[in-house]
Amino acid sequence: MKKTLRAIISIAIAGTLVLTPFGSGHNVLAEEQMPEFRTLMSPKGEISIVRRPGPLDLNPGKLAKLPKYDKDSDEIWQVDLRSRDLTLLDLTDRLEDLLFSSFDSKTKWPDKLPKDFNPEKIMDLGKNPGLGVRELHKKGITGKGIGIAIIDQTLFVDHEEYKDRIKMYEEIHNIEDTAVMHGAAVASIAVGKSVGVAPEADLYYIAETHAEYTEGGFKIDLTWVAKSIDRIVEVNKTLPKNKKIKVISISLGIVKKMDGYEKVLESIEKAKKEGIYTVHGESDPFLGLDRDPLKDADDINSYALGLFLQKADYANSQVLIPMDSRCTASPTGVNDYVFYRNGGISWAVPYVAGLYALACQVNPDITPETFWDAAAKTSGVNKDKLGKIINPVKLIDSISKTDKKTNNNK
Repeated sequence: MKKTLRAIISIAIAGTLVLTPFGSGHNVLAEEQMPEFRTLMSPKGEISIVRRPGPLDLNPGKLAKLPKYDKDSDEIWQVDLRSRDLTLLDLTDRLEDLLFSSFDSKTKWPDKLPKDFNPEKIMDLGKNPGLGVRELHKKGITGKGIGIAIIDQTLFVDHEEYKDRIKMYEEIHNIEDTAVMHGAAVASIAVGKSVGVAPEADLYYIAETHAEYTEGGFKIDLTWVAKSIDRIVEVNKTLPKNKKIKVISISLGIVKKMDGYEKVLESIEKAKKEGIYTVHGESDPFLGLDRDPLKDADDINSYALGLFLQKADYANSQVLIPMDSRCTASPTGVNDYVFYRNGGISWAVPYVAGLYALACQVNPDITPETFWDAAAKTSGVNKDKLGKIINPVKLIDSISKTDKKTNNNK
């Protein structure tokens, strides 16, 4: 029996964020090792980068045996080859498993690889936001002049993908000392110069930790997310009219059972009244797409339902966003990259934020409601009859022709 869609989404989001709130996706710290929570804000009257977290050192060593991919497992990191040394292995006959692997610039490959497996090509294909987004960039639709705020984990602020886009980096109740994988990924998907949807948008980033260690395990408290949203609203009031923050990206499923839920809703509403749209894992009718890592990201026929959706009872009603098989900035070095075979909703959220920034560039009076209505009406169907696949080119064209009205969020 397939799992409910909500249960599957919770797993997909948790796998990249909630279950790994303190680092790389490998280890959970013991209670006696837990560092102190940190809050660092810009000096009064200023907006600044308050800290430059060091890079992440995965250092997993040599791999004695390649893991086998199990399509029936909920485990995201089944074939995790990030920074691994594979030079002793013969992988000639392991194409299927390698095509479901995650790896990075520091992965050391053996001489014996399947002839159809080319890590550099897969990374290059994965950097493309896909579905015609780069066509929009060529027309000058890049998010220039639009602010995107991200609330996520500790960011490696010096990465070449987005270092020139960051206007602010602050920390609120943050526990991580060095950079982690999640922040670099979402920042580059939103505003990365080669992998991002809105490569010339301005980035305002707050690192926060909404999970606290208790005797019973990790406890989610969304109060800190709410405080981070409030801070973004405060910062936005100081920005000139032509440089306002238009969207907040939060790669988290915000659900009623979490502590602080009502506070977050209140903060989201405050942001809305200031003309800021907040997108998160439960905010709107969108889900994610998978892509064969060897296929063209611009071709609608390269896509299928996201890996986690293939295990759920899916109704063809949501707009589908590129999600799996993405190559993003890696927190391991200033020019390092990482290919994530399984992205989860965490990677779809900043993609949506980037698209909304493009929409704001062509129509400053756009609203989230108009955006999603246009997204549904302009979406496409591929050869496998998978419908409502986002069509960024048609979407932005439609929005640019929408009557310029007073933004009802203001």
